[in-house]
Amino acid sequence: MKIEKIHHVAYRCKDAKETVEWYGKMLNMDFVLAIAEDHVPSTHEPDPYMHVFLDAGNGNVLAFFELPTKPEMGRDPNTPEWVQHIAFKVKDRAELVEFKEHLEEKGVEVLGVTDHSIFHSIYFFDPNGHRIELACPDPEEDAMLARLNDVKWDMLEEWSRTRKAPQHADWLHAKELEKN
Repeated sequence: MKIEKIHHVAYRCKDAKETVEWYGKMLNMDFVLAIAEDHVPSTHEPDPYMHVFLDAGNGNVLAFFELPTKPEMGRDPNTPEWVQHIAFKVKDRAELVEFKEHLEEKGVEVLGVTDHSIFHSIYFFDPNGHRIELACPDPEEDAMLARLNDVKWDMLEEWSRTRKAPQHADWLHAKELEKN
């Protein structure tokens, strides 16, 4: 048995229509499908919802639930907002910069471009407070991924023993640290 791929990833949203329009306008995602019911199909619990699906490219689907009868959505106060995020791949750095400019022109505050060595990213928030990352590959990505592959198990073992960041891949963000 082996998982083929992610079928879809679902998050909660404050307003389904606003969310669909925002992702269409800001990230050029197409609205694929909507499902709305008064009962949850799996639990049969009475709980009206709107479930919307967006095309995130290459068969990837991003979905949202609007739950009007539930308390206002919030965040896990014990998890920093930079941790939980949705990351989308874009073709190259030129397209990443183009998205950054497009988002900023539309009034979205964008952090980055951040150089992670294997890829470059920008970060921003959707209207629901979900952190979004757009990432493009670095031209040297394959060689760097090979270096990381060689040390991944050693890093995991060291982390498991010490709960301190292993230094096997400290070169990844060296350029970013030098900038600051």
